[in-house]
Amino acid sequence: MGYTYKEAGVDIEAGNEAVEKIKPLVASTWRPGVLSGLGGFGGLFSIDLQKYPEPILVSGTDGVGTKLRLAFQQDKHDTIGQDAVAMCVNDVLVQGAEPLYFLDYLAVGKLIPDKVASIVKGVAEGCRQAGCALIGGETAEMPGFYKEEEYDIAGFAVGIVNRDKMINGSGIREGDILLGLESSGLHSNGFSLVRKIIDDYSLEEIIPETGKSLGQTLLNPTRIYVQQVLKVLEKINVPGMVHITGGGLTENIPRVLPEKMGVEISTSSWKTPFIFSFLQEAGKVEEAEMYRTFNMGIGFILIIHPEDEEKTVEILKENNENSIRVGRVIPGQGVKYV
Repeated sequence: MGYTYKEAGVDIEAGNEAVEKIKPLVASTWRPGVLSGLGGFGGLFSIDLQKYPEPILVSGTDGVGTKLRLAFQQDKHDTIGQDAVAMCVNDVLVQGAEPLYFLDYLAVGKLIPDKVASIVKGVAEGCRQAGCALIGGETAEMPGFYKEEEYDIAGFAVGIVNRDKMINGSGIREGDILLGLESSGLHSNGFSLVRKIIDDYSLEEIIPETGKSLGQTLLNPTRIYVQQVLKVLEKINVPGMVHITGGGLTENIPRVLPEKMGVEISTSSWKTPFIFSFLQEAGKVEEAEMYRTFNMGIGFILIIHPEDEEKTVEILKENNENSIRVGRVIPGQGVKYV
């Protein structure tokens, strides 16, 4: 008898079991337009040309980064999938696009069906929050490449926007208002620095200010801003938006600004979540580095004309979203903190 695939570390039966476990999770995300079920070679989606007569497809891809290491250490895997979805759908949203569908890629050292189902549970939750369908993906068992308890997850989202509704920042003008939407914590960025800072701390240490352990606080899933922002876009001409990811406020905001324009940010306009103060103190991190690495409590920004501020705030409030005026557009370049 020769070697078998299972003896080499790849268990096809476990893979089939995992597929059966995730089928209802996947189906729970489907929306109008989905044409294919789980198990095909490609996901199929039909575009509504009545709603989008001049469709522009917007795509985004991302992973979760070294935040995964904290999930491994705590053996907690049911939220990390939401992070993967959020990083993609929030990005396509910035162009004014409605996310249509998502596909994930999960590579594991050892395929454990219940663990895979737990990860995909988070993916499905993220898709439901974003209103997009999980129409496919790939789970690869890679023994000898990943340790048995380790995995990596990434994915991509495809969204759609009418050509005349695309948002590219070109309409931003001096005096425009920056409305910030709160983050749920670190989201999925800066964790290489985080892990270096907390190297001597126990993840089970309770942080009184949050009422959770350090590990739980750090694993808070990335917020998804799709539904509330799409409501704004239905009624307001928004010239620019920003998803605050790697690079923090300092690096992300200038990506959408026209030439010779900068922004002034009032750091006292919002209460920075305690986890950022904790990390800054524990790691003796300079203020500028904090704002260039982390979101500091603001996960998404809408740049709007002053005459639209009141209505935008009202729409967000109607959709259970608190917004904060965090700054304004000024002549110049980059981000000025005051």
